[in-house]
Amino acid sequence: MTLFGSAAAAWPLAARAQQGVRRVAVLSSIGESDQEAQLMVAGLHDGLQALGWVNGRNLRIDHRWAAGSSDRVAALAKELVALSPDVIVAHTTPSGLALQRATDTIPIVFVQVSDPEGSGLVANIAHPGANITGFTSFEASMAGKWLEMLREMAPGIARAAILFNPDTASYVGRYYQAPFEAAASALGVTALTFPVRNARELEGMIGELAGAAGAALIVMPDSFNIVHRDRIIELTARHRIPSISPYRFAVKEGSLMSYGIDFVDLFRRTAVYVDRILKGTKPGELPVQAPTKFELVINLHTAKTLGLTVSPTLLARADEVIE
Repeated sequence: MTLFGSAAAAWPLAARAQQGVRRVAVLSSIGESDQEAQLMVAGLHDGLQALGWVNGRNLRIDHRWAAGSSDRVAALAKELVALSPDVIVAHTTPSGLALQRATDTIPIVFVQVSDPEGSGLVANIAHPGANITGFTSFEASMAGKWLEMLREMAPGIARAAILFNPDTASYVGRYYQAPFEAAASALGVTALTFPVRNARELEGMIGELAGAAGAALIVMPDSFNIVHRDRIIELTARHRIPSISPYRFAVKEGSLMSYGIDFVDLFRRTAVYVDRILKGTKPGELPVQAPTKFELVINLHTAKTLGLTVSPTLLARADEVIE
């Protein structure tokens, strides 16, 4: 019975090796029904195909979606590790941390992570070590940049809040808050911190922010804010609060402006690391990569609704203007 059990456990791996089929898993903190999350993952598929890895031919890709749930992401991480894939792609910090706790042997490539060192995902950006490497999304200084751009769009801002969920974005206070507060002090703006854990708290906090004139909102990089972006857009519109987001797709859906990276392209770049690991490179030998291109997107219709006039200078700097 012992011999049979060992042979049965080894058979799937041996069969995959014989057939030349490798296995990649993807754990996302976003929901499967989210069109933007699907586009991001499609970027990974496209990148892998361009490198010769075709899902269903020489590659099998398994997906799991946590839909913003911290409890679910931990369970799904264990589920994927049990499949013994060759590489796991972790989408956002909660996914990366859950997978790190679940395995110290299977290679992990994270994507869309803000602070991998501070979060404990890697020991060093240049030399990650262990079984994890990946792609970051933003430098800490971006928090100040978001406030500066929002103030340029809406000069009447007197106080600004950063919005995040401490359960899914615990790094915000450690990584982004100091640059945000420094920029606020330099601009003469009162800096506020809005941690929210659910939709009810989200509505209450935005309503509280709207209670005084000159309010503005910075939507921080956070899977919670992606999952709840429709509600955030609706609430800021209802209370006439100017906001800036790191996500271009939020501006397409009605947010005022965004300054961030092309996340689909980031997933395509992730495919390069997955390819190298499948060909034998150890993840700990691959340095963590930073974004190289940032885009400013402005929704003119939302600006008009909020009574804002977009300066010619800001318009000239925009990579895309939605009318």
